[in-house]
Amino acid sequence: MKKLASLKQLVNRRQLLFSGLALAVLSPRAVLAEESRLPTSRTRHSAAKKSNSGKFIVMLDPGHGGIDSGAVGEEGSMEKHVVLEIANTVRQLLSSHPHIEARLTRDSDHFIPLYQRVEIASQHGASLFMSIHADGYTDPSARGASVFALSNRGASSAMARYLSDRENAADAVGGLKVQQKDQYLQQILFDLVQTDTIKNSLTLGKHVLDTIRPVHHLHSQHTEQAAFAVLKSPSIPSVLVETSFITNPSEEKLLGTTAFRKKIAGAISDGIVNFYNEQQRRNRRVS
Repeated sequence: MKKLASLKQLVNRRQLLFSGLALAVLSPRAVLAEESRLPTSRTRHSAAKKSNSGKFIVMLDPGHGGIDSGAVGEEGSMEKHVVLEIANTVRQLLSSHPHIEARLTRDSDHFIPLYQRVEIASQHGASLFMSIHADGYTDPSARGASVFALSNRGASSAMARYLSDRENAADAVGGLKVQQKDQYLQQILFDLVQTDTIKNSLTLGKHVLDTIRPVHHLHSQHTEQAAFAVLKSPSIPSVLVETSFITNPSEEKLLGTTAFRKKIAGAISDGIVNFYNEQQRRNRRVS
């Protein structure tokens, strides 16, 4: 496909076009399996409501949920519960900001397909999407926080590839088959190149890493990249934050404490605010 010659001059128009395209591509009618028997996937997240206040909408996505427990720690801690608590805390912290409104893709323990998480963010008119996780690895000594953005050129590391494969398999747990849908996404979204979106996602990732660094060990010092299905919005800067490895016994204990969850949530919310402030400065320079 041809690149749009006036892409930089028509950013808002491009975003509207891409958002509409994403909704078309991600239509529930394209699901090839039995989503109809999964009432939680559509009925138990909050109804889409775009902000009339002009606020910067942050869509927080607690990973996994329902039938999909995510990673499970040695002591039985489930990723789906831990990340919901962290996401709720981030939302509470951001609620005091006069220009930012945080929303959740899920606010209870239920399953949502990956493609639908992207769709929810678009329906809410989100300016930022963040999927929050506490994943596992084959080596229990793996530790620390990581931030990931989308890549259209392969994974940036073996760990990034492993985690993206693991996260992308989440829909299989719910009995969904969306592989064909993902092929359409690759062809259309990557061909229409979301270079600006990925660039902004990397900027967001840097801000989040910078605020997590003082409070928790980092597994990777820079934003990693891989083909995470949940990050494939064509126009919304999107990152996936691995807060810790729940399969590391020490970090499982940390994740089980309110103090640590608040600390990591505070760092994440600070990173979001810093990204927002940079975007505002950039917009003022352009105008």
